[in-house]
Amino acid sequence: MATELRRVSRTRPWHDELLLAGPSVPKRKVVHQTGATSTHGRLPMSLWSYVPHTATAEGGLTGARWAAVGTAMGRLHTRLATHPAAAPTLEPGAAVCDVVTARDRFERLIHAYQQKRRLGEFETWALQAARERQAILGDVERTLASLPQLTVQVLHGDMAGPNLLFRNNEVAAIVDFRPPTPGYLAWEIARLGCDPKSVLDNSAESWLTGYTDLALAYRDANPKASADDLMSSLRVGCAAMLCSAFPLSVPVERPHIVDAALEAYGRVRHEAALKLLDQLPVMEEALRDALR
Repeated sequence: MATELRRVSRTRPWHDELLLAGPSVPKRKVVHQTGATSTHGRLPMSLWSYVPHTATAEGGLTGARWAAVGTAMGRLHTRLATHPAAAPTLEPGAAVCDVVTARDRFERLIHAYQQKRRLGEFETWALQAARERQAILGDVERTLASLPQLTVQVLHGDMAGPNLLFRNNEVAAIVDFRPPTPGYLAWEIARLGCDPKSVLDNSAESWLTGYTDLALAYRDANPKASADDLMSSLRVGCAAMLCSAFPLSVPVERPHIVDAALEAYGRVRHEAALKLLDQLPVMEEALRDALR
């Protein structure tokens, strides 16, 4: 824990630099004379400003919010590219997902469901969904094989709808940063852009228009970003969702947290990933034309 506390202390000035650079992040509060990080026993804690009159992006992106997200994320990634924890590098795009590990995980998950004496409604669906995923992992592997080298850099780490706060159509704050760890830039772009509810609650044409708006705004805000990262983001997002066993694995591994919201999310995420895979060639061609 002492190591974690020193890690938090070293990252404090970096948050102030993010504020000066433009990304929307809450302000740190000084809680005692030594700074913004306090401890309760062995637990390090910090206090942050409250951002009033906001709503999360958990319900999906629509209208002008697509471009607002692209701008905010582009500014954030521009600043995080200079983070002292790791310099940006180029890594093989195919390594964004480990298909061999995913195949093994789905096989074990299917076996675990088959060993249950009785399956509930969601468990029955999850078993069928796991079988569908396992059957198309060969397609996913071929999809990944064609990826170019992609940028790996320090990211937000959990760029999902609940961690993005809107005030009307503007990004008011980005919250819940993970420790500064390198990851694929294309995946963090897709994490929000390929949000399952955004994919399913719009027609394919409407969703693609929104995603294109996000990509164009991102490019304007982060002009050093590689065109390959933006172009490959759809493919990366689709593959990452299809390789992930969450939340299909939850009834087996953490049944106590299964609720109606998680079940609904599981169904939506699975359907959105299959839709992306089915329409990927058409969508990538349209995005490529827009980004030229």
